Amino acid sequence: MTYTLAATCIHELEIRKSRFIAYAIPVADRDAAMQELRHLRDKHPSATHVCWALLAGGHSGMSDDGEPSGTAGRPILEVVRHHDLDGVLAAVVRYYGGVKLGAGGLVRAYADAIASALQHAERIERIAQARLAVEVGYADEARVRRWMEEKRVALVSSAYDTGVRLVMQLPVTALDAARETLRDLTLGKATFPTADE
Repeated sequence: MTYTLAATCIHELEIRKSRFIAYAIPVADRDAAMQELRHLRDKHPSATHVCWALLAGGHSGMSDDGEPSGTAGRPILEVVRHHDLDGVLAAVVRYYGGVKLGAGGLVRAYADAIASALQHAERIERIAQARLAVEVGYADEARVRRWMEEKRVALVSSAYDTGVRLVMQLPVTALDAARETLRDLTLGKATFPTADE
């Protein structure tokens, strides 16, 4: 089972006069993570380094941001992996305090900073979502929309042509049951083109 964070967690450590401010931020994907990183850089313009690691939907990435190779991004990533998290950007902002920590000291500092931020973080189960497009006749639209409301299925888009096309978002595990229900509701007339057609 994979988890993500319910909310952003922040924790600050001071190690030999350097400030390490750790952020664990829930993100949907790499683009959202890069946007959060830009916000952090804007928020901390005089920081010496903004090191980070990302795990989101099968994508991972990391950066030492000028620290010696392997001393920041990888330790942060390993901590996130150890917590079974996905959909998380873990970043540590460092303000250099004038005392060199050495490679081992940096690895410990970055790992400790992000581990401290995650220590009290509220984790929630991450449920993979998918889009399902359905095409129905105008006569069946109200029934389908009622079912969506009852099941709290999110509507992504709708289009009207010779019929009605609804694109919805729901858990991947609910796709087969949704198709079956929609076929039943429309007496077998519902069709399912791919969501991006």
